[in-house]
Amino acid sequence: MTITQLQYVLAVAEHQNFTLAAQKSFVTQPTLSMQIQKLEDELEIQIFDRSKKPIQLTEIGKKIVEQARNIVNESGRMQDIVDQQKGFIGGEFKLGIIPTIMPTLLPMFLKTFIKKYPKVNLKIEELTTETIIKRLNEGHLDAAIAATPLGYEQIKERVLYYEPFVGYITENHRLYHKKELETSDLDIDDILLLEDGHCFRDGVINLCKTPRAITDDHFQLESGSFETLIKLSNEDLGMTLLPYLHTLDIKESERKYLRHFAEPRPAREVSLLFHKSELKMQIIEALRGVIMGIVRGAIAFHNVEIISPVQS
Repeated sequence: MTITQLQYVLAVAEHQNFTLAAQKSFVTQPTLSMQIQKLEDELEIQIFDRSKKPIQLTEIGKKIVEQARNIVNESGRMQDIVDQQKGFIGGEFKLGIIPTIMPTLLPMFLKTFIKKYPKVNLKIEELTTETIIKRLNEGHLDAAIAATPLGYEQIKERVLYYEPFVGYITENHRLYHKKELETSDLDIDDILLLEDGHCFRDGVINLCKTPRAITDDHFQLESGSFETLIKLSNEDLGMTLLPYLHTLDIKESERKYLRHFAEPRPAREVSLLFHKSELKMQIIEALRGVIMGIVRGAIAFHNVEIISPVQS
């Protein structure tokens, strides 16, 4: 049994196709198939049910894949130990960031990080929280930045900062003349939301403490971007809520529409996520240090109430 064989098994389990798994593993399909067959012969079991399309794991195969993932992850720790002993911070590092954080946070820290750690080859993807958790568990991401707490057993969370919710309310709205908002002021049917799949949307729903009702309104709209929500608010189609960092880039003429909440301010917790196997911790700690150092100057709120990003 070899690490390479286990890596081939994981590739087929992921792609459910021998040819595609071979391409992703940079070997020929006969080589990959032969090595997996050798492993199956050695264990005297069948890992894959080849009669099904796409290829499926057998029941024992599912357990083998779970253990193979642990072994492959642990084998990667050897290089980590060597790198840490040498004080080396470098190599490929795959980072996922959720869409409501990526546009504001990434420009704040990226240039500083790559300048401070030029040997790190950052590969960054914008992903939903659901995809992030899946890829962290599969070993296809080294770390991620998302709203927490999430409470997954296999995933560790290190808090980076707390980001308050901020109201965006135009002149004709009933709350425009309030200097500070209370959560009790909010009516979920009066708030323009991000579309389903965004954890910031779920946070807003949790903040309002009531589900969206079925009404006789002329429209119900959910958008994929804060920019669209702001434009619709400007057309007096409702108010919206924004994450604090997003408000830093709002046009000067629109800043009069921003309304902060009274303390304790409702906020989302933003954390660095990584698998409990703790691979590449030297890069994770370096990334956390850079982000916290930069964001600390932008967000100075302390008295906050954390709103769950998971819809209850």
